[in-house]
Amino acid sequence: MTRYEPASSVQATVIRNIGWLVAYDQATDRQVYRRGADIAFVGGQFVDPATLAPGDIGETIDGSDLMVVPGFIDLHAHPGFETMLKGVTEEVGSRQFWMSSLYEYLYLFDTTHEGMVASTKVALSELMQSGVTTIVDISTPHEGWVETLAASGMRAYAAPMFRDAYWFTDNGREVKYDFDEAKGKLRMDAALAAVDAAIADPGGRLSGMVVPAQIDTCSEGMFRASLAEARARNIPIQVHASQAVVEFQEIQHRTGMSPVGWLGSMDLLGPDMTIGHGIFLDHHSWLHWPERNDLALLAETGTSVAHCPTVFVRRGITMQHAGLYLERGVNLALGTDTYPHNFIEEMRNGIYAARITAADVAALDASRMLHMATLGGAKALGRTDIGRIAPGARADFFTVDLRHPSMRPVYDPIRSLIFTAGERPVRDVYVDGSRIVHDGVPAAFDLDAARDTLEQAQASATRDVARYDWAHRPAEVLMPRTLTGGEV
Repeated sequence: MTRYEPASSVQATVIRNIGWLVAYDQATDRQVYRRGADIAFVGGQFVDPATLAPGDIGETIDGSDLMVVPGFIDLHAHPGFETMLKGVTEEVGSRQFWMSSLYEYLYLFDTTHEGMVASTKVALSELMQSGVTTIVDISTPHEGWVETLAASGMRAYAAPMFRDAYWFTDNGREVKYDFDEAKGKLRMDAALAAVDAAIADPGGRLSGMVVPAQIDTCSEGMFRASLAEARARNIPIQVHASQAVVEFQEIQHRTGMSPVGWLGSMDLLGPDMTIGHGIFLDHHSWLHWPERNDLALLAETGTSVAHCPTVFVRRGITMQHAGLYLERGVNLALGTDTYPHNFIEEMRNGIYAARITAADVAALDASRMLHMATLGGAKALGRTDIGRIAPGARADFFTVDLRHPSMRPVYDPIRSLIFTAGERPVRDVYVDGSRIVHDGVPAAFDLDAARDTLEQAQASATRDVARYDWAHRPAEVLMPRTLTGGEV
């Protein structure tokens, strides 16, 4: 065993006698429990505590009442606007568009620059509080965005969207597309500039991702250019695809193929590609598609899927089913894609949705969901140094208070965390060995001020809904409050 040599005067932090450690087992590529174990980290990296001499250790933490868990990876989120929609869009969906909320509701809300920044701060803080240490932020580029990501203390991928076209409806029953490839090129250039700014950030925790926004809003030329730019930078690529029946049918009309089939025909599938959502594959019962090739194509090419169950379950839509994807060899990771930015709730909802869709309690369990939330996300990002607690990995992890009432009695603490406790017992969150949440409180932002700004942005946006709706209906008509009598 080689003794660890500390860098300059930096000393290690050791957590000793951990009640329950979720450790990485390299032989099986799985997370496993360890009882009474020690971990150590220094310079942002886990090290083998057995290699440390007493003089190497600067801080020792008693872990006997803690569970220590590798940081979660949110592979698909839109923090720049999602939090603004709390209480507004939970119960909307267009029956004419197979229950999706995309085509009639998504673009009803505009916001200010200040609103976007505030929304991002609130969303990132909520994610930290539920154990997320790495986020893929799929937003539109805006001033101060990269700086906000850096200030959060999280490990973040700036993933700015761009596209050739936008969709719209002018009658509530038909989706139309307005293509402008010249404007698309300008959007792509702006997005790549934001990606490059994130990669160049001196903190070392930021990176980038190339995101042609949706499969139905991007031309073949844009997809091929996107892949070339991603590979030139050696960074991953992600696209929203197979997220709606409307989209599936649109791609079928244009190409005669499923969305996944079309991406495969352009050689876009592979280990560096993530499909955002990937629900409506050719086996989905709502489609009545005659072929069954998509799952095998994703597995064969090593393409990942970012599964975001909550936002779809709200509309009565589910993947059919997550356990089947895993059985067929598809790498599944987890994303939020909506508010609340509570990753543990997302895990719980994903398990329940799979079981209901499959009518089988064994369709998905806590062990496989934990894998998705950690190692699955790391694999999608092409990384072997996050999503795990092991010497050599980055020191991204969080602690859970085993004495919290929601965790007691303790029989299987991961199961209790997911199905019962949620984020309530999450105490400290570390990224690169630096504590970004202390006793449940995120350190980076003034959240009261951010929430005040966010509330103002929501009020302004909801007042303008009629301006963007095809029938000029106000928010009070499209999204009436649960009870009458709340009008001002």
